Amino acid sequence: MTDYFAAFLDLRGRRCLVVGGGAVGERKVQDLLRSGADVTVVSPRLTPDLAALARVDLITHRPRPFRRADVRGARLVIAATGAPGVDAAVAAEARRRRALVNVVDRPAECDVILPSVLRRGPLQIAVSTGGRSPALAREIRRRLERVIGPEYAALVERVGAARDRARALAADPRARLAAGERVVASALAVVGRARAPCTELP
Repeated sequence: MTDYFAAFLDLRGRRCLVVGGGAVGERKVQDLLRSGADVTVVSPRLTPDLAALARVDLITHRPRPFRRADVRGARLVIAATGAPGVDAAVAAEARRRRALVNVVDRPAECDVILPSVLRRGPLQIAVSTGGRSPALAREIRRRLERVIGPEYAALVERVGAARDRARALAADPRARLAAGERVVASALAVVGRARAPCTELP
């Protein structure tokens, strides 16, 4: 298998289509909403949580089977019905309309695969095995959760603000780069000390 090009997509306000209203579709919808996407779900039935999102207009629901016209205007299309024939039809139409497509659990049919993501506020760590073993990616993400704790959310905000201040005082590009690196090294040292087990006796 060819390695994928890793990238983060800006989906704010952009139309994304999820075909399938089950548990898998629900997870994809939640991820898209976190990214600020404008989400449409096509499915005769929805999970209770998706139905609740539709009732308050956080998603658009089309309560019927997939139609090719559903893809019109979508930037990203996720086929999550679990029915191979339907998912293949969704993928084919997405490609015809030049939309990126993800077919859940079928990497050979995808233009884009969705990694397992660890989120700590604005920090996102994406883990992918290139479609070879999504279960392994999820397990690696779970192990990282024990190392990268909730405190990293505030750390990112503090480092971002400190970096801006340090770079503003730098005289040239090289000094700005060095200032940013000093801020990061100092912040990580503080976090490392805070998480290190105490070995001294009281």
